[in-house]
Amino acid sequence: MSKRTVVITGANGEIGHLLLETLSKEQAIIIAVDLSPLSDEHTALCEEVIIGDICDDEVIRDIEKHDVNDIFHLAAILSTSGEKNPERAHHVNVDGTMNVLQLAYRIGKRTNSAVKVLFPSTIAAFGISDLETKRMSGPAREDDFASPITMYGINKLYNEHLGRYYSDCYRRLSPEKESGFVDFRALRFPGLISAFTVPTGGTSDYAPEMIHNAAQGKHYDCFVRPDAQIPFMAMPDAVKSLLHLASAPLENLSTRVYNVTSFSPTAEEIKDMVQAEFPNATIDFKPQEKRQEIIDSWPGVVDDSKARNDWNWSPDYDAEKTFKEYLIPNIKMRYGG
Repeated sequence: MSKRTVVITGANGEIGHLLLETLSKEQAIIIAVDLSPLSDEHTALCEEVIIGDICDDEVIRDIEKHDVNDIFHLAAILSTSGEKNPERAHHVNVDGTMNVLQLAYRIGKRTNSAVKVLFPSTIAAFGISDLETKRMSGPAREDDFASPITMYGINKLYNEHLGRYYSDCYRRLSPEKESGFVDFRALRFPGLISAFTVPTGGTSDYAPEMIHNAAQGKHYDCFVRPDAQIPFMAMPDAVKSLLHLASAPLENLSTRVYNVTSFSPTAEEIKDMVQAEFPNATIDFKPQEKRQEIIDSWPGVVDDSKARNDWNWSPDYDAEKTFKEYLIPNIKMRYGG
């Protein structure tokens, strides 16, 4: 059986690094794409590293030289950055994804084998109209509350539809069969918490910011209310879910877009977990109205039963394990604690 060839866009992020390390152990041929060079360690895991923008035609042509089996399309501008420059976010998030889907179609048609496109979507694709509706609704299913209020969420929701179109409906009036050359699969990720990447002011970063500040003995003003609630997931589970979805037989899948989740604490409960490990930590709540509005538009809990039923999704890290075994020890080590 020949080795599979895998493309990872946005390969220099933490998910990209973890995918590189895991897929190289599986002996995959890896083509990495990023705006910035990879470390020597990660470059050594790749067949080729392409430095450039996924919106650049030359980058696409370089990828297209390969007979690709899977594309993990991670390159994106995230929610907070997207609100600062929505036009740039739309260009990268939408035009870049369109480039990847067209690329997958052409390779799939050339090789007569569907190219899998693994796409990290987001709970930002949801948009709940008001706090009372959020409080009264149960766990959100994939098709609920499809009115996102950020450019990032709008981009991701649109890309989910683009992926469905390229997979199942592409050029449907053509006399020849044109669909079936792309196998698009998306995950609606919750807030992702990393023990190794310093938070940079993202919308869901109040959880890791609490820990990083506590580990350094710094006071922290949390930018959401104590009752603010969204789902979270430890970074290793994010990578696990992408790889499990990639390996699932197509006939087992009932949808192109899946919710995945792990735990859904309130900000107050996160504070309690942090202070249990750092008794001297001082954390106050000083909600910032605009950021709070975004958090309030996202579900407090999501329903990931389709992922559990279709491809046996189950996280390795619940809230207690995430904090006690993954986050706290590694963040303490970072700051010499």
